[in-house]
Amino acid sequence: FKTVTHLPPYVGMMLSLGVVATFAEIYSNTKFSLTEFDSAESDAHAQHGPVHHSLSKIEMPSILFFLGILMAVAALESLGILFGFAENLKQTMPLMGTEPSGTLVSDLVLILLGVGSAIIDNVPLVAASLGMFSEAVDDQLWHFIAYSAGTGGSMLIIGSAAGVVAMGMEKIDFFWYLRKISWLALIGFLAGTVVFMAIRTVF
Repeated sequence: FKTVTHLPPYVGMMLSLGVVATFAEIYSNTKFSLTEFDSAESDAHAQHGPVHHSLSKIEMPSILFFLGILMAVAALESLGILFGFAENLKQTMPLMGTEPSGTLVSDLVLILLGVGSAIIDNVPLVAASLGMFSEAVDDQLWHFIAYSAGTGGSMLIIGSAAGVVAMGMEKIDFFWYLRKISWLALIGFLAGTVVFMAIRTVF
């Protein structure tokens, strides 16, 4: 989409969402018009189409939470605090020897980001990392950050939005997850980190 129209990717996403919403409304109205409802009842159902029904189930506190976190991250980035924090990490954290040649960011920093994403939601953590590092777009650093934040968030059920939703829908207890799942997620995270660094070194 961006290559053809030269517009930001989110414009394509919103366009696709609009097409799906329009199709859903047309399909819903056609379905009601083909039934045996009278016109008044059909109009009453048409006012509450699938899009209206879906919007009524949006959890506004979660949206406002993410909006507030992202705005706070943007403010810290504008003030230069995130970049200064990243510079301090580069100077204080020793290199592990597994980093690609020429990099100044220790793999230990990226592993700690993964561990931190188990406590802090991985969405604001990744958003913060975008303002912390100034590496090139195609640098391996971003692949490692995506892996660490995405996988590390599974070590605690509160570390990801999906975990919080599952906690509410399936009534999963936090301490049950901590006893039964967290150590498995930690082993998987560490094993995946080793495999990632090995593949990065070979290729």
